Amino acid sequence: MNNNSSDNPRKKLIIASNNAGKLREFQKLLEPYGFEVVSMKDAGFCEEIVEDGDTFEENAHIKARAVFEALGLPTIADDSGLEIDFLNGAPGVYSARYAGENATDEERCQKVLEEMHGVARELRDARFVCSIYFIFDEDSEYSVSGEVCGYIGDEPVGKNGFGYDPIFMLSDDESMATIDEEEKNRISHRAKAFKKLSDILKEKFS
Repeated sequence: MNNNSSDNPRKKLIIASNNAGKLREFQKLLEPYGFEVVSMKDAGFCEEIVEDGDTFEENAHIKARAVFEALGLPTIADDSGLEIDFLNGAPGVYSARYAGENATDEERCQKVLEEMHGVARELRDARFVCSIYFIFDEDSEYSVSGEVCGYIGDEPVGKNGFGYDPIFMLSDDESMATIDEEEKNRISHRAKAFKKLSDILKEKFS
């Protein structure tokens, strides 16, 4: 595989996000394929995208389509979030703005902890869900998804990760924010969705 993107412009792949944590994860996941991973801002796309879909898949499609149509380059978009059974699937597609448009990760976690205060362990089951939408060209679009199951803890645990990672428990003493980046890239909802996409990427960029 030729890693020189100037020889093959389709080696440049746009990630329809400006989220620093998400970009780091995608860069790590895409490194083995030799892609030049670029955020939509760095690629020159600065328009606001209205994510008004009812599902993660719909929102991922909306983002990917908007960026692809503007830049004409292969684009990957994802929409992901936290679903909590006790809250009837909330925060769901509203995960990023659950505590308000400009809330911090800490504020979002705190809001969930407040809503789950006093709820018994057996009712705290939750999952991270990720839907990835990949547009290669006008004739080739793909959608895959992945999830990781756990439960909501009583307090934040760990300093790694971002978003709701510190309150998402994988076991009694391990949260998504206590595992290292390598482990997260192996078990995360995004990693599981990406594995389903890897064969497609190999075919299109070989």
